[in-house]
Amino acid sequence: MNEIIFVTHNKGKIAAANEQMKDVNFKVFEYDLEEPRSDDVKYISEYKVKEAYKLVNKPCVSMDSGFWIDAINGFPRAFVNFSLETIGIDGILKLMEGKQNRNCKFTECFSYYDGKELRQFMGKHPGKLSEKVLGNDTKQKWSDLWYIFIPEGSEKTLAQMTDEERKNRKRINSINSMEEFAKWYKNNQ
Repeated sequence: MNEIIFVTHNKGKIAAANEQMKDVNFKVFEYDLEEPRSDDVKYISEYKVKEAYKLVNKPCVSMDSGFWIDAINGFPRAFVNFSLETIGIDGILKLMEGKQNRNCKFTECFSYYDGKELRQFMGKHPGKLSEKVLGNDTKQKWSDLWYIFIPEGSEKTLAQMTDEERKNRKRINSINSMEEFAKWYKNNQ
């Protein structure tokens, strides 16, 4: 199987890739790719994977995620990092004070590019927001949103779950873009 390069600096994404893409021959190239300003995770992921290809000149994968909160018109959308750097999870919880609708979701796009062909795999993970910050730090953490995101079908935030609970949780209406890519890649290489 051909080697592909996962260009990211996010330790949580690297840990997830090691777990979810066991059948894919990939290496990590730690680099902080520039992100265009957009609330379209598919566009951002495509941009990043093509930039990654220019860096390493080998087949690459890249991933971008967004976070949508129903009660505040989808905020922060694909501007997760900016939102966390400015208002943080405490600011997000402040915006949610008094809101009954706590529904939210992660969306993600995992992109593959080999210099000619672009393939994109969409994922989604519905859930709800906790009322307060809950849980512990973990090496699987992608962002601080793990302290306030409760996956659909669970009563715990991702940060409250053990590694085993996260791995074996019942995924209701959830699609994992890395797993979708790994299936496609295994069948097409």
